[in-house]
Amino acid sequence: MANVITAQEAVSLIKDGTNIGIGGFATFGAADTLLREIARSYAEQGTPKGLHIVAPACPGDHQENGWGMSAMQANGLIASLVTSHVGQVPALGRAVADNLFPTFFLPLGVFGHIFRAMAGKKPPILTHVGKYTFCDPRVDACKANQAAIDSGREVVSLVELEGQEYLCYRHLPMDICILRGSVADEDGNISMVNEAIPAEQMEMAAAVHNNGGTVIVQVEQIVARHTLPPRSVWINKKLVNYVVVAKPGEHPHTYECPEFRPEIVGQCRVPTGAIAPMELGVRKVVARRGAMELVSNALVNLGLGISDGVSIVASEEGVSDEITLTIETGVFGGVPLGGLSTGVGVNSDATYRTADTFDLYDGGVLDMAFLSSAEIDPTGNVNVTKFGGHTAGPGGFINISQNVPKMCFMGIFTAGKQDVAVENGKLVIRKDGERIKFKQQVEQISFSGRYALETGQEVLYITERAVFRLTPDGLLLTEIAPGVDLEKDILGKMEFRPLISPDLKTMDLRIFQPEKMGLILKGAEHDAV
Repeated sequence: MANVITAQEAVSLIKDGTNIGIGGFATFGAADTLLREIARSYAEQGTPKGLHIVAPACPGDHQENGWGMSAMQANGLIASLVTSHVGQVPALGRAVADNLFPTFFLPLGVFGHIFRAMAGKKPPILTHVGKYTFCDPRVDACKANQAAIDSGREVVSLVELEGQEYLCYRHLPMDICILRGSVADEDGNISMVNEAIPAEQMEMAAAVHNNGGTVIVQVEQIVARHTLPPRSVWINKKLVNYVVVAKPGEHPHTYECPEFRPEIVGQCRVPTGAIAPMELGVRKVVARRGAMELVSNALVNLGLGISDGVSIVASEEGVSDEITLTIETGVFGGVPLGGLSTGVGVNSDATYRTADTFDLYDGGVLDMAFLSSAEIDPTGNVNVTKFGGHTAGPGGFINISQNVPKMCFMGIFTAGKQDVAVENGKLVIRKDGERIKFKQQVEQISFSGRYALETGQEVLYITERAVFRLTPDGLLLTEIAPGVDLEKDILGKMEFRPLISPDLKTMDLRIFQPEKMGLILKGAEHDAV
């Protein structure tokens, strides 16, 4: 029989100073009843405190006092944090920036692989992922703040094997983990049938159990034994110590829509209808210029923010069916969703576990990727993890950007309040952003231009007014928008002077017109033969 206990009983098992794993991915899959009970117990009884947390992607809903790990923001509750991303939990982001506890940012794809190694009693993970970035011990060694530097703790080291350099990511000790499933049967088998993103929950359970720890799983309900379809069971009863049934309203399907949505777990397909085109403006200019790099039959990863406009442009131009979009959570094909539903999609061709997806990504399955950029330096380094007092972490950015043959970084040329428009087929800059994004030195290296050159990667940097290409000699300016002044609007808004192509040309004028571009993907002519 499953050992069913209350949330209070479960939290009483968590002692001060415990190494604890927390499952979930960004805006999905948090064990909210348990997280809230931890916070309540700490507020009322002062325990558990000083927790050392491992959370692959801290779950939250972008709110100050919302769902997920925002419940755990009280000072003293967390003693240290190892994660890939805190962007969905604003209070944690500030705590990291304010050095309230040591924080280490690892690439998201590394977590599932570490958990697998721990479960199998195998050595730590050796990988090229993170080389020359802030994860590299020769740079920041994954340390996200001064508190991490002062702690003396090391989570990664540099090793050489058969003449090649690798990063060695160490095991992450966990005494206990709190996870979430959909349904448990009377024996304690855990089904993930209704989970939007199962993430690394199974891998974490195996890692904790096989190293003598305690696995607690929150579910929505318990059903009779032998009634769960075997393929829906992701965590076998052998791995589960305790089951907690969620309190009403504390097991939302997604933070955007608490009610169950069968289409995002592949139980049905839905008519998506026509995707509304973007209004003509700087964001559409960037998205259109990015879409012009699409190749027919390519497997494409789109990141958060401005880069997701590429799919909207592809839809408007009628070329969506000529490419396949994928998300790091394991969704291949279909239509990715945005907002608080970022990470899932509808009408997918296939879905994989997150750890399996990163095996594919790390091995080079992607043809191209479009990701956002916050800072760029003369050697092609990109920063998206720590800048201007904002600390978020890389998520899957490093795995994606280092392992794709063609990488397109996208962004507005400057940051801050600005008035830049498209008028009469030209870019009009009335007021520029006050923060320069093309820096002499980025604050943190999330993408390494050096590594890209060593691996033969093609890298573009696409903005609304200029396009650059990475070369062995640095950034090369290749295109400028119609209506801009090279010295005033581009070079005058950079902390360094890039190389300028002798064949510098104007960006395709169709990008700045209100009508469709008539986009034909690269390779499409060959496919039609």
